[in-house]
Amino acid sequence: MDFELEYNSDRSNLIIPEYGRHLQKMVNHCVSLEDAEERNKMAKAIVNVMGNLQPHLRDVPDFKHKLWDQLFIISDFKLDAESPYPQPSREELQAKPEPLPYPKTASKFRFYGNNIQTMIDVANSWEDGEAKEGLNYVIANHMKKCYLNWNKDTVDDDVIFNHLNELSDGKIDLRKTGEKLAESHKLLRKRTNKNQKQQKTNQKNYKSNNYRRKTR
Repeated sequence: MDFELEYNSDRSNLIIPEYGRHLQKMVNHCVSLEDAEERNKMAKAIVNVMGNLQPHLRDVPDFKHKLWDQLFIISDFKLDAESPYPQPSREELQAKPEPLPYPKTASKFRFYGNNIQTMIDVANSWEDGEAKEGLNYVIANHMKKCYLNWNKDTVDDDVIFNHLNELSDGKIDLRKTGEKLAESHKLLRKRTNKNQKQQKTNQKNYKSNNYRRKTR
């Protein structure tokens, strides 16, 4: 009795390996069907099988749409079947994404981070009023906190106001308002409290682990 063994080196590559070899053969057989009605019927049955093989996709939006797209991809875009969704194309799948713009101008105040500049741009887009004024001071306090994280000592409010005025191209000027930002020791205290709590938690976990080892 002779057996014909199949080796992976002799088989065709699986386009989507997650579905396995048997589903790939089902799709290939569906492509080879000449009758359009039978081909459409089998394509719908294959989509149902794919849904059973990937149950976690049911929570994904457009669940059926993704399965139909994967069906055409597995068939190497050779399947001629009626789909309830627009059929994907090879060019669309192989299209390269547009390159992301890289920031060419680096701020000399890097210790504030990139999000500060975004917040300043948003504040500049707002109309003058209490809301914008409040946002300006929120940004200034956040800049002071970032500065203290970098300097770990203290900083004068005038330094923050000057940096904010420069980063906003002179559109946000808090130097002559007479208002004060949050005190440095309060900002440092919050950071110190968090570190102390984390250290206490680590010590408790360390003692608990040692106790368990000794009692074993």
